[in-house]
Amino acid sequence: MIPQTLATWTIDINHSLVQFKVKHLAISNVTGTFNTFTGNVQTDNDDFNEARVHFEVAVNSIDTNNTERDSFLQSPAFFDIDKYPNMIFHGKMYKQQDDYALNGELTIHGITRPVQLNVEYTGTGKGRFGDTRAGFEVSGKINRKDFDLNFALLTETGSLVVGEEIKLHFDIQLMNSESNVI
Repeated sequence: MIPQTLATWTIDINHSLVQFKVKHLAISNVTGTFNTFTGNVQTDNDDFNEARVHFEVAVNSIDTNNTERDSFLQSPAFFDIDKYPNMIFHGKMYKQQDDYALNGELTIHGITRPVQLNVEYTGTGKGRFGDTRAGFEVSGKINRKDFDLNFALLTETGSLVVGEEIKLHFDIQLMNSESNVI
């Protein structure tokens, strides 16, 4: 029997971005980032088909370029970071022509829901120190109310101040850790 090689890739947070957009007053978007996150991808073949993905975000690292808004989002009225400090995703990538679908479970605010994200493979290359790297753009949408984030202040015209649909966009650069034989 020929042993399989399990490759573990870790997220290079210095060359990655975790970003979201949400409608404000139903007329424009507010964009934010999470500045603290970790994750890894494990694959046992030459590409990322059926790769296992683990990703974790520290909610207290939210940054919408407005400290007052960030404090509110961290408070018990929204994310409640003392009770729910992290968002966690576990899933698997599946090859679809030149790109991938990422199916898994996302936990926010103590609630776990299935999600599907689109993954564009942007390439593989060598890093400065000879390490192998791979790049991906991940996008998708979730509804904040699915995770019990129910802030519902209305404008004078009846529109939500904060939209329900959250657009996700992640630019992810992975570094290949030494492969392990299994």
